[in-house]
Amino acid sequence: MKKKIMNYETLLKVTEAISHSRETEEVALMTVESIKTFFDAKGCSLFLINRKTNELELAASYGLSDEYINKGPLSALRSIAQSLEEGPVAIYDVMDDPRIQYPDEAQKEGIASLLSVPIVAGGIVIGAMRVYTSEPWEFTLEDVNFVQALAQLAGVAINMARHTKGLKSSIDVLKTLREVKAKKT
Repeated sequence: MKKKIMNYETLLKVTEAISHSRETEEVALMTVESIKTFFDAKGCSLFLINRKTNELELAASYGLSDEYINKGPLSALRSIAQSLEEGPVAIYDVMDDPRIQYPDEAQKEGIASLLSVPIVAGGIVIGAMRVYTSEPWEFTLEDVNFVQALAQLAGVAINMARHTKGLKSSIDVLKTLREVKAKKT
């Protein structure tokens, strides 16, 4: 019962941050920090797909070293691509799984297990949320569902923030055009 209460407290914390923020970075950071803390995991990261390069670009991370975060580009086509195509992927032993793009760096960072879930917004996969543990971890269906729910919330918030920024930029352009037009007449 205590874990369910913690689930709800974490969910409330993340949804409150989402409802108060219009900044993608703030939502992403609050989400990864909450997940890392909830699971008492080594770390958590949120990646967004760059459609031009097919790379997963780090939006936020909590609990991982700068060295690990900056280990090199993550290919959306190679780095646990299955989680982007088919859904959540739990890896019990990162050293014994060919889907791990940087196994030596993961070992050096002290990562034993990993959970990767897709972030979907508007029916489109926009990124991945990853939870890293320092001890081997059998992620339960409840664990996976909880991370996936928070990833979905983050996806919705990120999508809304992008639309809000786009709308604000469009309004600013229209205001500038109106001001230029007013000065000419």
